[in-house]
Amino acid sequence: MPPTSILNTTLPRVGDDRKGLLLGLTAVALFSLTLPMTGLAVAEMPAVFVALGRALVAACLAALWLWRRRAPLPTRAQWLPLALVAAGCVVGFPWLTSLAMRSLPASHGAVLVGILPLATAVFAALRSKERPSAGFWLMAVTGTALVVAFALRQGGGSFQVADWLMFAAVLLAALGYAEGGRLAQAMPGQQVICWALVLAAPVVLPVVLWLGWPQRAVLAQAGTQAWLGFAYISVFSMFIGFFFWYRGMALGGVARVGQTQLLQPFLTLLGAAVLLGEPLALDSLLFACAVIAVVAAGRKLK
Repeated sequence: MPPTSILNTTLPRVGDDRKGLLLGLTAVALFSLTLPMTGLAVAEMPAVFVALGRALVAACLAALWLWRRRAPLPTRAQWLPLALVAAGCVVGFPWLTSLAMRSLPASHGAVLVGILPLATAVFAALRSKERPSAGFWLMAVTGTALVVAFALRQGGGSFQVADWLMFAAVLLAALGYAEGGRLAQAMPGQQVICWALVLAAPVVLPVVLWLGWPQRAVLAQAGTQAWLGFAYISVFSMFIGFFFWYRGMALGGVARVGQTQLLQPFLTLLGAAVLLGEPLALDSLLFACAVIAVVAAGRKLK
């Protein structure tokens, strides 16, 4: 079933607020495998090629979708928000995380992504009219503190260069999420990510060709796992996941649906354990339970 059919037929009897949360959770489940799959890809492919190549593949899918749907061109006022989505979600986050994943375990990078909901809420508050309650902010800060403490615990009490790359990636992604969620209230969420991908394509294409041609022998020798990882982040992380994500934020609100991403680091930990064989420690599960409790509390304090 195509992504548009899923979004148009799933959960027709529930309210927009709850439907938005469930769509957000679906997106988070898809996004949660991004770091493990990126780890598989960059193990055998150049990191920048992986980052921008996946954007180019997704841009081709987006162009086909827009053509099939006969989607109208965005208005003049919508191009700047789309450019911010492209800069944050299409280029910035994939590029910086691919560089970071060359030296970071996926399980370590996963916990750093835990600050994304708070960063998204901050950008939403700055760029839109959403004003979450004080209780919501308290729960967002608490959840973020939990995942940062977990990251420091795993990193021996300090951050590495790759950690800072991840933090920068999170800030760019948060900007893209907030802008895309706000824009999805005025145009279909599917069109938001598709137009952002198409907008980025003229910049991404020459870079991919410039990087890919000298590395063609390396790419030809990459194994099945690396290509499967690349295919996943191209189709699901960069394309289909955003269909659910922006539609969910349009229905449930950017800041509140963004809270569901507090669960992503722990879903990623499970994915890293299964796909990469990284250990899943008891303290990871305890932190996961604590964050889930914070998400539930934040949902009630909206």
